[in-house]
Amino acid sequence: MRSRTRRISTRITHAILEGNDAETGQKRQSACVQLPRSMVNFFSLWRLELMLLRSNEFLALRRGVWHLDDDAYEQSFRTQHDNPPHTSEDERPAPSLVPLGNLGYSGSTFFKTSDGKFLIKSLDRHFEHQFFMHELLTPYIIHMWENPDSLLVRVTDLLCVPYPTLGGLLGIEPTHHVVMENLLYGLDVDSDTARYETYDLKPNDYFFPERDIANGRLAPQSVKDRLVDRFPDRIRVSQQATEELLALLSTDTEFLADSNVLDYSFFLVRYARSRESHFDVFNPFSTQTSSAERQTNSWRTGVVSSDGQWVYRAILLDFFWARHKLRAKAMAGLVATFNTWAGYGPMTITTEPSEYRARFMRMVKKLVAQAG
Repeated sequence: MRSRTRRISTRITHAILEGNDAETGQKRQSACVQLPRSMVNFFSLWRLELMLLRSNEFLALRRGVWHLDDDAYEQSFRTQHDNPPHTSEDERPAPSLVPLGNLGYSGSTFFKTSDGKFLIKSLDRHFEHQFFMHELLTPYIIHMWENPDSLLVRVTDLLCVPYPTLGGLLGIEPTHHVVMENLLYGLDVDSDTARYETYDLKPNDYFFPERDIANGRLAPQSVKDRLVDRFPDRIRVSQQATEELLALLSTDTEFLADSNVLDYSFFLVRYARSRESHFDVFNPFSTQTSSAERQTNSWRTGVVSSDGQWVYRAILLDFFWARHKLRAKAMAGLVATFNTWAGYGPMTITTEPSEYRARFMRMVKKLVAQAG
């Protein structure tokens, strides 16, 4: 397993640092070169070649909207020591990515950069990466340009294997990865000061088979505990911060509903106010901007609670499940058939996008309590 994660992380960093774009590389090669190479690459099981997809558009977003410095961004993916020339991949220093394992139901694997600024998530499920690459990516880029304060997680790069491979088809190695901001940047520096809480929140009034069938006796408690996270308090902030949060989420969820997206979540981080004075340094998207620009991104960089005890950060995550794709339609049919006699109602992945958005916004409104 260690060699596998090292191999994947090496491929990721190589693609980002070399700037190899899949579309540009294919255009430069003639058909007589592409065909033999594709045939040879198809039988690859390991060491799949990753390339950037639409790298120029992501570069423009990083520069023009998020004000990320090019050198600082690349530095996050470099090792502490330059690789000596003419060394094999196995002889080189360990890559700058730290494996985090499997953090969800999708089977995705996660890495973070050694400086903690960025996360890399594999998109292992075919319907997810195909939807994001071919349907949502262009609207997402436009939305982020038009709404620079958006709380959608900031995807800074997209990597893929630009040709079919046996290793990819068999699921031996992931073929698609997204690079995105890490909202926990700076909060897990050391165990003495890293006192923070995270919550991955979705509406909990949907049908969850593991929880609702046979009173949950069909699934172990460890599975049920991961179904729907619950925030055991209220988000106590000022009226201005409340209005800002609801306005941003209203715009973002309208965009997701118009794109037929379901099952996204509200990722909330809470940590003690004693760390608040450091959050400008800790957020990778704040160091390149002015104080005025940072203020408009306050929910991303940190909002202080009304009682002064807590700081909150929040973004929207996991917008890869589309209602109109075959997988979602099949699941909707199965749930509808089951509910002809069970009557539980829809799941988060089988409801209508507008209905999910309405319940999602009601959930957030219940969470937020204004000062005074």
